[in-house]
Amino acid sequence: METTEREKIKALLHDRAICIVIPTYNNCGSIRQVVDDTLAYCDDVIVVNDGSTDGTLDILSSMSDINLVSYEKNHGKGYALKRGFLHALSMGFAYAITMDADGQFFPKDILEFLKANMQYPGSLIIGSRIFNDAERTGGSKFANSFSNFWFYVQTGKRLADTQTGFRLYPLRKLSGLSLLTSRYEAELELLVFASWHGVKIVPIPVDVYYPPIEERVTHFRPFADFARISLLNTVLCLLAIVYGLPLRLFRFFAKWLRTIYSALFFVFFTLMVFTPWVWLIIHLGKMNERKRRHLHWLIYKASRFVLIHHGIPGTKFRYKVAEGTKFDKPRVIICNHQSHLDLVCQLVFTPDIIFLTNDWVWNNPFYGILIRNAEYLPVKDGIDVLLPHLRSLVERGYSIAVFPEGTRSTDCRIGRFHKGAFYIAQQLELEVMPMYLYGTGKVLRKKSYHLNKGIMYIEVDRPFTTDELVQMGDAREQTAAMHKHYLRKYESLSNEIERYA
Repeated sequence: METTEREKIKALLHDRAICIVIPTYNNCGSIRQVVDDTLAYCDDVIVVNDGSTDGTLDILSSMSDINLVSYEKNHGKGYALKRGFLHALSMGFAYAITMDADGQFFPKDILEFLKANMQYPGSLIIGSRIFNDAERTGGSKFANSFSNFWFYVQTGKRLADTQTGFRLYPLRKLSGLSLLTSRYEAELELLVFASWHGVKIVPIPVDVYYPPIEERVTHFRPFADFARISLLNTVLCLLAIVYGLPLRLFRFFAKWLRTIYSALFFVFFTLMVFTPWVWLIIHLGKMNERKRRHLHWLIYKASRFVLIHHGIPGTKFRYKVAEGTKFDKPRVIICNHQSHLDLVCQLVFTPDIIFLTNDWVWNNPFYGILIRNAEYLPVKDGIDVLLPHLRSLVERGYSIAVFPEGTRSTDCRIGRFHKGAFYIAQQLELEVMPMYLYGTGKVLRKKSYHLNKGIMYIEVDRPFTTDELVQMGDAREQTAAMHKHYLRKYESLSNEIERYA
Protein backbone atom coordinates (compact mmCIF):
# COMPACT_ATOMS: atom_id res chain seq x y z
CA MET A 1 0.00 0.00 0.00
CA GLU A 2 1.33 3.44 -0.97
CA THR A 3 2.42 5.86 1.77
CA THR A 4 -0.10 8.50 0.63
CA GLU A 5 -2.94 5.98 0.93
CA ARG A 6 -1.85 5.07 4.45
CA GLU A 7 -1.76 8.75 5.38
CA LYS A 8 -5.32 9.11 4.13
CA ILE A 9 -6.37 6.14 6.28
CA LYS A 10 -4.67 7.70 9.30
CA ALA A 11 -6.40 11.02 8.71
CA LEU A 12 -9.79 9.40 8.27
CA LEU A 13 -9.38 7.28 11.42
CA HIS A 14 -8.51 10.43 13.36
CA ASP A 15 -11.42 12.39 11.86
CA ARG A 16 -13.81 9.63 12.92
CA ALA A 17 -12.26 9.52 16.42
CA ILE A 18 -11.02 5.93 16.07
CA CYS A 19 -7.99 4.73 18.00
CA ILE A 20 -6.26 1.35 18.44
CA VAL A 21 -6.08 -0.36 21.84
CA ILE A 22 -3.55 -3.18 22.27
CA PRO A 23 -3.57 -5.03 25.63
CA THR A 24 -0.35 -6.93 26.30
CA TYR A 25 1.08 -9.26 28.90
CA ASN A 26 4.56 -10.76 28.46
CA ASN A 27 4.71 -10.38 24.67
CA CYS A 28 8.28 -9.07 24.43
CA GLY A 29 8.93 -11.25 21.38
CA SER A 30 6.15 -9.73 19.26
CA ILE A 31 5.00 -6.43 20.77
CA ARG A 32 7.47 -4.13 18.97
CA GLN A 33 6.59 -5.54 15.55
CA VAL A 34 2.85 -5.42 16.27
CA VAL A 35 2.99 -1.79 17.42
CA ASP A 36 5.27 -0.67 14.57
CA ASP A 37 3.02 -2.33 11.98
CA THR A 38 -0.05 -0.77 13.58
CA LEU A 39 1.51 2.71 13.62
CA ALA A 40 1.88 2.43 9.85
CA TYR A 41 -1.93 2.63 9.63
CA CYS A 42 -2.97 4.65 12.68
CA ASP A 43 -1.28 7.44 14.65
CA ASP A 44 -3.47 6.99 17.73
CA VAL A 45 -2.31 3.78 19.40
CA ILE A 46 -2.93 3.00 23.07
CA VAL A 47 -0.97 0.07 24.52
CA VAL A 48 -2.01 -1.32 27.90
CA ASN A 49 0.79 -3.12 29.71
CA ASP A 50 -1.01 -5.56 32.02
CA GLY A 51 1.79 -6.08 34.56
CA SER A 52 4.32 -7.68 32.19
CA THR A 53 7.45 -9.17 33.80
CA ASP A 54 9.49 -10.18 30.72
CA GLY A 55 10.84 -6.89 29.35
CA THR A 56 7.69 -5.85 27.47
CA LEU A 57 7.48 -2.63 29.49
CA ASP A 58 11.10 -1.70 28.60
CA ILE A 59 10.29 -2.07 24.91
CA LEU A 60 7.12 -0.01 25.18
CA SER A 61 8.81 2.70 27.24
CA SER A 62 11.28 3.23 24.40
CA MET A 63 8.48 3.89 21.88
CA SER A 64 7.56 7.56 21.83
CA ASP A 65 4.72 7.36 19.31
CA ILE A 66 2.26 5.47 21.52
CA ASN A 67 0.05 6.25 24.49
CA LEU A 68 1.14 3.86 27.22
CA VAL A 69 -1.05 2.71 30.09
CA SER A 70 0.89 0.55 32.52
CA TYR A 71 0.51 -0.93 36.00
CA GLU A 72 2.57 -3.39 38.00
CA LYS A 73 0.17 -6.23 38.82
CA ASN A 74 -1.31 -8.50 36.16
CA HIS A 75 -5.12 -8.34 36.27
CA GLY A 76 -6.13 -10.03 33.01
CA LYS A 77 -7.28 -9.06 29.53
CA GLY A 78 -10.72 -7.83 30.59
CA TYR A 79 -9.21 -5.38 33.06
CA ALA A 80 -6.65 -4.24 30.48
CA LEU A 81 -9.39 -3.60 27.92
CA LYS A 82 -11.39 -1.58 30.43
CA ARG A 83 -8.36 0.56 31.27
CA GLY A 84 -7.68 1.06 27.57
CA PHE A 85 -11.28 2.04 26.83
CA LEU A 86 -11.43 4.52 29.70
CA HIS A 87 -8.15 6.07 28.59
CA ALA A 88 -9.45 6.35 25.01
CA LEU A 89 -12.63 8.05 26.21
CA SER A 90 -10.61 10.49 28.30
CA MET A 91 -8.69 11.42 25.13
CA GLY A 92 -11.93 12.10 23.25
CA PHE A 93 -12.09 8.98 21.09
CA ALA A 94 -15.46 7.55 20.10
CA TYR A 95 -14.30 4.15 18.83
CA ALA A 96 -11.50 1.74 19.69
CA ILE A 97 -10.17 -1.08 17.52
CA THR A 98 -8.71 -3.79 19.74
CA MET A 99 -5.86 -6.02 18.60
CA ASP A 100 -3.99 -8.83 20.31
CA ALA A 101 -0.28 -8.32 20.96
CA ASP A 102 0.85 -11.76 19.79
CA GLY A 103 0.93 -10.89 16.09
CA GLN A 104 -1.92 -13.14 14.97
CA PHE A 105 -3.79 -10.25 13.30
CA PHE A 106 -2.67 -8.10 10.36
CA PRO A 107 -2.86 -4.31 10.79
CA LYS A 108 -3.73 -3.97 7.09
CA ASP A 109 -7.24 -5.11 8.07
CA ILE A 110 -7.69 -1.88 10.04
CA LEU A 111 -8.84 -0.47 6.70
CA GLU A 112 -11.66 -3.04 6.60
CA PHE A 113 -12.80 -1.95 10.07
CA LEU A 114 -12.74 1.67 8.92
CA LYS A 115 -14.91 0.82 5.91
CA ALA A 116 -17.35 -1.11 8.11
CA ASN A 117 -17.51 1.77 10.58
CA MET A 118 -18.37 4.16 7.77
CA GLN A 119 -21.10 1.83 6.52
CA TYR A 120 -22.44 0.92 9.98
CA PRO A 121 -21.66 3.85 12.32
CA GLY A 122 -22.28 3.15 15.97
CA SER A 123 -21.99 -0.61 15.44
CA LEU A 124 -19.70 -3.11 17.12
CA ILE A 125 -17.57 -4.61 14.34
CA ILE A 126 -15.94 -7.99 14.96
CA GLY A 127 -13.19 -9.51 12.86
CA SER A 128 -14.31 -13.03 12.06
CA ARG A 129 -11.09 -14.97 11.55
CA ILE A 130 -10.43 -16.80 8.27
CA PHE A 131 -8.67 -19.89 9.57
CA ASN A 132 -8.06 -21.73 6.28
CA ASP A 133 -5.23 -24.19 7.03
CA ALA A 134 -4.15 -22.57 10.31
CA GLU A 135 -3.11 -25.16 12.87
CA ARG A 136 -5.44 -24.80 15.84
CA THR A 137 -5.47 -26.70 19.08
CA GLY A 138 -8.50 -28.75 20.05
CA GLY A 139 -8.99 -26.49 23.05
CA SER A 140 -9.11 -23.38 20.83
CA LYS A 141 -11.69 -24.92 18.51
CA PHE A 142 -13.83 -26.10 21.41
CA ALA A 143 -13.61 -22.74 23.22
CA ASN A 144 -14.84 -20.86 20.14
CA SER A 145 -17.71 -23.29 19.45
CA PHE A 146 -18.62 -23.27 23.14
CA SER A 147 -18.69 -19.47 23.21
CA ASN A 148 -20.66 -19.21 19.94
CA PHE A 149 -23.32 -21.56 21.26
CA TRP A 150 -23.87 -19.70 24.51
CA PHE A 151 -23.89 -16.34 22.75
CA TYR A 152 -26.77 -17.60 20.61
CA VAL A 153 -28.63 -18.90 23.67
CA GLN A 154 -28.21 -15.57 25.48
CA THR A 155 -29.00 -13.21 22.59
CA GLY A 156 -30.79 -15.17 19.87
CA LYS A 157 -28.11 -14.09 17.38
CA ARG A 158 -25.56 -16.24 15.60
CA LEU A 159 -21.91 -15.29 15.21
CA ALA A 160 -19.18 -17.46 13.74
CA ASP A 161 -16.34 -16.15 15.91
CA THR A 162 -17.16 -14.73 19.32
CA GLN A 163 -13.60 -15.30 20.59
CA THR A 164 -11.82 -12.98 18.18
CA GLY A 165 -9.81 -10.18 19.76
CA PHE A 166 -9.85 -8.01 16.63
CA ARG A 167 -12.88 -5.73 17.11
CA LEU A 168 -14.09 -2.16 16.79
CA TYR A 169 -16.04 -0.99 19.82
CA PRO A 170 -18.34 2.07 19.94
CA LEU A 171 -17.02 3.31 23.27
CA ARG A 172 -20.03 5.39 24.31
CA LYS A 173 -22.34 2.42 23.79
CA LEU A 174 -20.45 -0.08 25.94
CA SER A 175 -22.84 -1.27 28.63
CA GLY A 176 -21.75 -3.14 31.74
CA LEU A 177 -18.18 -1.81 31.55
CA SER A 178 -18.06 -1.27 35.30
CA LEU A 179 -19.14 -4.88 35.81
CA LEU A 180 -16.67 -6.30 33.30
CA THR A 181 -14.89 -9.45 34.40
CA SER A 182 -11.13 -9.28 34.38
CA ARG A 183 -9.99 -12.08 32.07
CA TYR A 184 -10.69 -13.67 28.68
CA GLU A 185 -14.40 -14.09 29.21
CA ALA A 186 -14.79 -10.28 29.27
CA GLU A 187 -14.88 -10.16 25.46
CA LEU A 188 -17.91 -12.45 25.38
CA GLU A 189 -19.52 -10.35 28.11
CA LEU A 190 -19.04 -7.18 26.05
CA LEU A 191 -20.70 -8.82 23.05
CA VAL A 192 -23.68 -10.05 25.03
CA PHE A 193 -24.36 -6.73 26.76
CA ALA A 194 -23.96 -4.85 23.49
CA SER A 195 -26.51 -7.13 21.83
CA TRP A 196 -28.99 -6.77 24.72
CA HIS A 197 -28.74 -2.99 24.50
CA GLY A 198 -29.46 -2.91 20.78
CA VAL A 199 -25.96 -2.26 19.46
CA LYS A 200 -25.71 -3.67 15.95
CA ILE A 201 -23.00 -6.35 15.73
CA VAL A 202 -21.40 -6.64 12.30
CA PRO A 203 -18.91 -9.43 11.48
CA ILE A 204 -16.27 -8.86 8.81
CA PRO A 205 -13.69 -11.40 7.57
CA VAL A 206 -10.07 -10.86 8.67
CA ASP A 207 -6.90 -12.81 8.03
CA VAL A 208 -5.13 -14.50 10.92
CA TYR A 209 -1.67 -15.96 11.42
CA TYR A 210 -0.90 -18.72 13.88
CA PRO A 211 2.78 -19.58 14.40
CA PRO A 212 3.71 -23.22 15.02
CA ILE A 213 2.20 -24.47 18.26
CA GLU A 214 5.59 -24.78 19.96
CA GLU A 215 6.30 -21.07 19.31
CA ARG A 216 3.03 -19.65 20.56
CA VAL A 217 2.68 -17.54 23.68
CA THR A 218 -0.58 -18.18 25.49
CA HIS A 219 -1.87 -17.20 28.88
CA PHE A 220 -5.01 -19.31 28.61
CA ARG A 221 -5.44 -21.67 31.55
CA PRO A 222 -7.72 -24.48 30.32
CA PHE A 223 -9.30 -25.62 33.57
CA ALA A 224 -9.41 -22.32 35.48
CA ASP A 225 -10.54 -20.24 32.52
CA PHE A 226 -13.13 -22.75 31.33
CA ALA A 227 -14.53 -22.76 34.85
CA ARG A 228 -14.71 -18.96 34.85
CA ILE A 229 -16.37 -18.93 31.40
CA SER A 230 -18.88 -21.57 32.48
CA LEU A 231 -19.75 -19.57 35.58
CA LEU A 232 -20.11 -16.39 33.53
CA ASN A 233 -22.38 -18.15 31.01
CA THR A 234 -24.57 -19.43 33.84
CA VAL A 235 -24.96 -15.88 35.15
CA LEU A 236 -25.55 -14.47 31.65
CA CYS A 237 -28.22 -17.07 30.91
CA LEU A 238 -30.10 -16.05 34.05
CA LEU A 239 -29.68 -12.37 33.15
CA ALA A 240 -30.85 -13.12 29.61
CA ILE A 241 -34.22 -14.16 31.01
CA VAL A 242 -34.75 -11.34 33.52
CA TYR A 243 -32.86 -8.55 31.77
CA GLY A 244 -31.79 -9.29 28.18
CA LEU A 245 -35.09 -10.67 26.86
CA PRO A 246 -37.22 -7.82 28.31
CA LEU A 247 -34.81 -5.30 26.75
CA ARG A 248 -35.08 -7.00 23.34
CA LEU A 249 -38.87 -7.07 23.53
CA PHE A 250 -38.98 -3.45 24.63
CA ARG A 251 -36.86 -2.34 21.66
CA PHE A 252 -38.97 -4.36 19.24
CA PHE A 253 -42.25 -2.89 20.45
CA ALA A 254 -40.79 0.60 20.87
CA LYS A 255 -39.70 0.63 17.23
CA TRP A 256 -43.18 -0.20 16.00
CA LEU A 257 -44.86 2.07 18.55
CA ARG A 258 -42.77 4.98 17.23
CA THR A 259 -43.82 4.08 13.71
CA ILE A 260 -47.50 3.61 14.55
CA TYR A 261 -47.60 6.80 16.60
CA SER A 262 -45.96 8.82 13.81
CA ALA A 263 -48.26 7.28 11.20
CA LEU A 264 -51.37 8.02 13.26
CA PHE A 265 -50.16 11.54 13.95
CA PHE A 266 -49.55 12.07 10.23
CA VAL A 267 -52.95 10.66 9.24
CA PHE A 268 -54.80 12.60 11.95
CA PHE A 269 -52.97 15.83 11.26
CA THR A 270 -53.46 15.41 7.51
CA LEU A 271 -57.09 14.29 7.48
CA MET A 272 -58.49 16.21 10.44
CA VAL A 273 -56.52 19.46 10.32
CA PHE A 274 -54.43 19.98 7.23
CA THR A 275 -56.72 18.64 4.47
CA PRO A 276 -59.90 20.45 5.64
CA TRP A 277 -57.97 23.72 5.90
CA VAL A 278 -56.48 23.23 2.43
CA TRP A 279 -59.91 22.29 1.01
CA LEU A 280 -61.43 25.47 2.38
CA ILE A 281 -58.65 27.63 0.96
CA ILE A 282 -58.94 26.01 -2.47
CA HIS A 283 -62.71 25.85 -2.80
CA LEU A 284 -63.93 29.01 -1.08
CA GLY A 285 -63.64 31.56 -3.83
CA LYS A 286 -61.27 31.73 -6.75
CA MET A 287 -57.66 30.54 -6.38
CA ASN A 288 -55.36 33.56 -6.51
CA GLU A 289 -51.83 34.55 -5.58
CA ARG A 290 -52.76 35.39 -1.99
CA LYS A 291 -54.27 31.92 -1.50
CA ARG A 292 -51.26 30.21 -3.03
CA ARG A 293 -49.00 32.14 -0.70
CA HIS A 294 -51.18 31.00 2.17
CA LEU A 295 -50.78 27.36 1.09
CA HIS A 296 -46.99 27.74 1.11
CA TRP A 297 -47.14 29.39 4.52
CA LEU A 298 -49.24 26.44 5.74
CA ILE A 299 -46.69 23.89 4.46
CA TYR A 300 -43.87 25.86 6.06
CA LYS A 301 -45.60 26.09 9.44
CA ALA A 302 -46.57 22.41 9.39
CA SER A 303 -42.98 21.38 8.64
CA ARG A 304 -41.63 23.47 11.49
CA PHE A 305 -44.32 22.17 13.83
CA VAL A 306 -43.51 18.53 13.03
CA LEU A 307 -39.71 18.75 13.15
CA ILE A 308 -38.85 21.61 15.49
CA HIS A 309 -41.75 21.92 17.92
CA HIS A 310 -43.25 18.42 17.97
CA GLY A 311 -40.49 16.15 16.73
CA ILE A 312 -40.51 12.58 15.49
CA PRO A 313 -40.27 10.13 18.43
CA GLY A 314 -36.78 8.73 18.91
CA THR A 315 -35.14 11.33 16.67
CA LYS A 316 -33.27 14.59 17.09
CA PHE A 317 -33.56 17.28 14.43
CA ARG A 318 -30.76 19.81 14.05
CA TYR A 319 -30.00 22.41 11.44
CA LYS A 320 -27.39 25.02 10.57
CA VAL A 321 -27.43 27.99 8.21
CA ALA A 322 -24.17 29.48 6.96
CA GLU A 323 -23.45 32.86 8.51
CA GLY A 324 -24.93 35.70 6.49
CA THR A 325 -27.05 33.40 4.33
CA LYS A 326 -30.65 34.52 3.86
CA PHE A 327 -33.63 33.27 1.91
CA ASP A 328 -34.22 36.73 0.50
CA LYS A 329 -34.33 36.05 -3.23
CA PRO A 330 -35.05 33.22 -5.69
CA ARG A 331 -32.34 30.61 -6.24
CA VAL A 332 -31.98 27.02 -7.34
CA ILE A 333 -31.78 24.94 -4.15
CA ILE A 334 -30.06 21.56 -4.44
CA CYS A 335 -29.90 18.82 -1.84
CA ASN A 336 -28.90 15.17 -1.56
CA HIS A 337 -31.86 12.79 -1.37
CA GLN A 338 -32.23 10.04 1.25
CA SER A 339 -35.82 9.73 2.41
CA HIS A 340 -39.47 10.82 2.22
CA LEU A 341 -38.55 13.10 5.14
CA ASP A 342 -36.19 15.25 3.06
CA LEU A 343 -38.78 17.74 1.80
CA VAL A 344 -40.03 18.42 5.32
CA CYS A 345 -36.46 19.14 6.46
CA GLN A 346 -35.92 21.65 3.64
CA LEU A 347 -39.23 23.38 4.26
CA VAL A 348 -38.37 24.54 7.79
CA PHE A 349 -36.39 27.50 6.40
CA THR A 350 -38.76 29.36 4.11
CA PRO A 351 -42.24 29.01 2.58
CA ASP A 352 -41.02 30.34 -0.77
CA ILE A 353 -39.90 27.04 -2.31
CA ILE A 354 -41.24 25.13 -5.31
CA PHE A 355 -40.22 21.48 -5.58
CA LEU A 356 -39.82 19.46 -8.73
CA THR A 357 -41.49 16.17 -7.80
CA ASN A 358 -41.93 12.62 -9.02
CA ASP A 359 -45.32 11.28 -10.16
CA TRP A 360 -46.07 9.49 -6.89
CA VAL A 361 -45.81 12.79 -4.98
CA TRP A 362 -47.90 14.64 -7.56
CA ASN A 363 -50.65 12.01 -7.39
CA ASN A 364 -50.44 11.25 -3.65
CA PRO A 365 -53.97 10.68 -2.21
CA PHE A 366 -53.12 12.43 1.09
CA TYR A 367 -51.42 15.61 -0.03
CA GLY A 368 -51.49 15.53 -3.84
CA ILE A 369 -54.15 18.25 -3.94
CA LEU A 370 -51.93 20.49 -1.85
CA ILE A 371 -48.85 19.75 -3.98
CA ARG A 372 -50.68 20.59 -7.20
CA ASN A 373 -52.26 23.80 -5.90
CA ALA A 374 -48.97 24.91 -4.37
CA GLU A 375 -47.62 24.72 -7.94
CA TYR A 376 -45.04 22.01 -7.35
CA LEU A 377 -44.20 20.62 -10.77
CA PRO A 378 -43.75 17.02 -12.00
CA VAL A 379 -40.33 16.34 -13.52
CA LYS A 380 -41.78 13.85 -16.01
CA ASP A 381 -42.79 16.78 -18.23
CA GLY A 382 -39.12 17.59 -18.90
CA ILE A 383 -37.06 20.65 -18.00
CA ASP A 384 -37.55 22.49 -21.29
CA VAL A 385 -41.34 22.17 -21.00
CA LEU A 386 -41.21 23.38 -17.38
CA LEU A 387 -38.90 26.36 -17.96
CA PRO A 388 -41.67 28.90 -18.76
CA HIS A 389 -43.53 27.84 -15.57
CA LEU A 390 -40.32 28.02 -13.56
CA ARG A 391 -39.47 31.45 -14.92
CA SER A 392 -42.92 32.69 -13.89
CA LEU A 393 -42.48 31.25 -10.39
CA VAL A 394 -39.05 32.85 -10.02
CA GLU A 395 -40.46 36.21 -11.07
CA ARG A 396 -43.02 35.81 -8.28
CA GLY A 397 -40.23 35.27 -5.73
CA TYR A 398 -40.02 31.48 -5.43
CA SER A 399 -36.84 29.39 -5.28
CA ILE A 400 -36.72 26.11 -7.21
CA ALA A 401 -35.71 23.01 -5.21
CA VAL A 402 -34.19 20.07 -7.11
CA PHE A 403 -32.66 16.77 -5.99
CA PRO A 404 -29.73 16.31 -8.42
CA GLU A 405 -29.64 12.55 -7.70
CA GLY A 406 -33.20 12.26 -8.97
CA THR A 407 -34.12 9.49 -6.54
CA ARG A 408 -33.54 8.51 -2.93
CA SER A 409 -30.23 6.87 -2.05
CA THR A 410 -30.57 3.30 -0.77
CA ASP A 411 -27.50 3.53 1.49
CA CYS A 412 -27.44 7.29 2.24
CA ARG A 413 -24.28 7.80 0.20
CA ILE A 414 -24.22 10.49 -2.47
CA GLY A 415 -25.41 9.11 -5.79
CA ARG A 416 -24.77 10.25 -9.33
CA PHE A 417 -25.87 13.83 -10.06
CA HIS A 418 -27.95 14.86 -13.08
CA LYS A 419 -27.43 18.25 -14.69
CA GLY A 420 -31.07 19.47 -14.60
CA ALA A 421 -30.63 21.77 -11.59
CA PHE A 422 -27.62 23.49 -13.13
CA TYR A 423 -29.30 23.78 -16.51
CA ILE A 424 -32.24 25.53 -14.81
CA ALA A 425 -29.85 27.86 -12.93
CA GLN A 426 -28.08 28.65 -16.18
CA GLN A 427 -31.27 29.33 -18.13
CA LEU A 428 -32.85 31.45 -15.41
CA GLU A 429 -29.57 33.11 -14.34
CA LEU A 430 -29.94 32.03 -10.72
CA GLU A 431 -27.50 31.32 -7.91
CA VAL A 432 -27.29 27.75 -6.61
CA MET A 433 -27.79 27.22 -2.87
CA PRO A 434 -26.58 23.82 -1.57
CA MET A 435 -28.25 22.03 1.33
CA TYR A 436 -26.70 18.92 2.87
CA LEU A 437 -28.82 16.26 4.57
CA TYR A 438 -27.65 13.62 7.00
CA GLY A 439 -29.65 10.95 8.79
CA THR A 440 -33.11 11.04 7.20
CA GLY A 441 -32.27 7.89 5.27
CA LYS A 442 -31.25 6.17 8.49
CA VAL A 443 -34.44 7.21 10.33
CA LEU A 444 -36.68 6.17 7.43
CA ARG A 445 -34.85 3.98 4.98
CA LYS A 446 -35.83 3.53 1.38
CA LYS A 447 -38.28 0.60 1.03
CA SER A 448 -38.65 0.46 4.82
CA TYR A 449 -41.92 0.78 6.73
CA HIS A 450 -40.74 1.60 10.24
CA LEU A 451 -38.92 4.49 11.87
CA ASN A 452 -35.52 4.11 13.49
CA LYS A 453 -33.99 6.21 16.22
CA GLY A 454 -31.41 8.68 15.02
CA ILE A 455 -30.27 12.19 14.18
CA MET A 456 -31.62 14.21 11.26
CA TYR A 457 -29.40 17.11 10.30
CA ILE A 458 -29.60 19.64 7.49
CA GLU A 459 -27.07 22.33 6.72
CA VAL A 460 -27.58 25.32 4.42
CA ASP A 461 -24.42 26.52 2.70
CA ARG A 462 -23.74 29.95 1.19
CA PRO A 463 -25.04 30.26 -2.39
CA PHE A 464 -22.73 29.82 -5.36
CA THR A 465 -23.00 33.01 -7.42
CA THR A 466 -23.67 32.99 -11.15
CA ASP A 467 -20.07 34.12 -11.75
CA GLU A 468 -18.72 31.21 -9.69
CA LEU A 469 -20.92 28.80 -11.61
CA VAL A 470 -19.70 30.17 -14.95
CA GLN A 471 -16.09 29.67 -13.81
CA MET A 472 -16.88 25.97 -13.23
CA GLY A 473 -17.86 25.57 -16.89
CA ASP A 474 -21.09 24.51 -18.57
CA ALA A 475 -23.98 22.69 -16.84
CA ARG A 476 -22.29 19.30 -17.22
CA GLU A 477 -19.03 20.54 -15.71
CA GLN A 478 -20.91 22.29 -12.91
CA THR A 479 -22.68 19.01 -12.18
CA ALA A 480 -19.39 17.12 -11.91
CA ALA A 481 -17.79 19.80 -9.73
CA MET A 482 -20.77 20.00 -7.38
CA HIS A 483 -20.94 16.20 -7.12
CA LYS A 484 -17.32 16.13 -5.92
CA HIS A 485 -18.12 18.95 -3.50
CA TYR A 486 -21.04 16.98 -2.05
CA LEU A 487 -18.92 13.84 -1.68
CA ARG A 488 -16.34 15.76 0.37
CA LYS A 489 -18.95 17.61 2.41
CA TYR A 490 -20.98 14.50 3.20
CA GLU A 491 -17.86 12.63 4.31
CA SER A 492 -16.97 15.55 6.59
CA LEU A 493 -20.50 15.66 8.04
CA SER A 494 -20.54 11.90 8.55
CA ASN A 495 -17.18 11.94 10.31
CA GLU A 496 -18.34 14.66 12.68
CA ILE A 497 -21.82 13.33 13.45
CA GLU A 498 -20.89 9.65 13.65
CA ARG A 499 -18.42 10.34 16.44
CA TYR A 500 -21.56 10.40 18.57
CA ALA A 501 -23.56 7.68 16.77
